Amino acid sequence: MTALATTTDPTDAYPGYLTCLADADEHGAVDVALGLLDAGVAPERVLLDLVAPAQSEVGERWARNEWSVAQEHAATHISERVVAAVAQHANTRPTGGRVVVACMDGEWHALPPRLVAEVLRLRGWQVTFLGASVPAAHLVSYLHRHDAQAVALACALPMRLPHAHRMIEACRRSDVPVVVGGRGFGADGRWAARLGAAWAPDAPSASELIADERALRRVPAAQLSHLADDEYASLVRRRGELIDSALTDLRDRMPAALSYTPAQLDSTISDLGHIVDSLAAALYVDDASLFTEFVQWLVEILTSRGVPADAVDLTLAHYATALRDFPRAARTLRLSRAGLPTAGPGAVH
Repeated sequence: MTALATTTDPTDAYPGYLTCLADADEHGAVDVALGLLDAGVAPERVLLDLVAPAQSEVGERWARNEWSVAQEHAATHISERVVAAVAQHANTRPTGGRVVVACMDGEWHALPPRLVAEVLRLRGWQVTFLGASVPAAHLVSYLHRHDAQAVALACALPMRLPHAHRMIEACRRSDVPVVVGGRGFGADGRWAARLGAAWAPDAPSASELIADERALRRVPAAQLSHLADDEYASLVRRRGELIDSALTDLRDRMPAALSYTPAQLDSTISDLGHIVDSLAAALYVDDASLFTEFVQWLVEILTSRGVPADAVDLTLAHYATALRDFPRAARTLRLSRAGLPTAGPGAVH
């Protein structure tokens, strides 16, 4: 167990807490959090100023290929245990209405919304946390059985935005106001507005929004008239075909792909699918920046693992050819390729 000095500042405790996560020292991490609480630090500060930034760093270390998936999972599990310990220590009794907190269908990053749920609980709300990947039908069924004042939905990945919109609309049809949060809606929440949902950048803001039901219900309707061109729906129907043809093209043009291990092959197919899904999401909200930002992130991830940016450009070029009759998709692919390190006229692949 890691021995750490008591402090009243989560910022001072942060390095030691991060060391506990790196060493998979669950007891040490819990001791850091409880030490702050015993020193008089508010539970909300421990969650937002210690656990939340540490979890962001965990994700960054995975992205930089400094930590394996196993290390990331271990650290996340420890932070979940810390959140539970903080909640038990606080033992807050509800004084407000019921709020249901859940992840979008297909969204598995459950710790950030768990932090939101606990902050809401600390502020007096009666919180039901449904966890990761909640199907829309199951969420609606739950809402019909329980009287909820609001639903807080989390989305970490922009490619899930079409699913997010369906869940938002399902809650609205149940006459339950919705507040959304997470990086999936954009750093400034711009895609939340496009989908007709109130956006909260953090847990305290979510609590304030939920307390103002009129503000939640005044949100303008979704702005999706562009979907009339059918590009999004047609792209989704062709998803499997696009992935298969892109894999074949990659093997033809990059001989190294022929000797991929099963794990490498599975990862490649997954990446090809993520590219299609992110392109579809960009078409859904009619914002090419969603896809170009995803491509830049993907290139950073892959290059840190020894995969050249050219491999991504080959795939984008293949999709551009296959989707040449899709004007919005073709433009989005063109913009994303222009931002690649080796993209442009004369690039050698």
